[in-house]
Amino acid sequence: MINDSQVIAQLAVEAAESKKAMDITVLNIGRVSIVADYFIICSSRSPVHARAIADAVEERLQQHGYNKHHVEGFRAGRWILLDYGAVVIHIFHEEERAFYNLERLWGDAPVVETPLSL
Repeated sequence: MINDSQVIAQLAVEAAESKKAMDITVLNIGRVSIVADYFIICSSRSPVHARAIADAVEERLQQHGYNKHHVEGFRAGRWILLDYGAVVIHIFHEEERAFYNLERLWGDAPVVETPLSL
């Protein structure tokens, strides 16, 4: 059965891909935490690129009736966090992604293949 978090995650991945986000990883953190169902992590080449990815994700999700709860880091563009409740999108500049290494921090969360099985 398809749930909203899967739809949000798939739409966000598609939007990020449309703006050439790099190294997109989807973690199913719902199996290891109550924070969210999915973390989407991707990289950008620059702050401008990160903001373009964030804008594309927000626009795509808004077109489908999903509104973000919170955003952080948009102005600086080094680590942008888009919070959609059950899905949290992290858009990192490459250096920040390597430094924070969320994939290692959430190492118990399985990586989900994209496109998600909807």
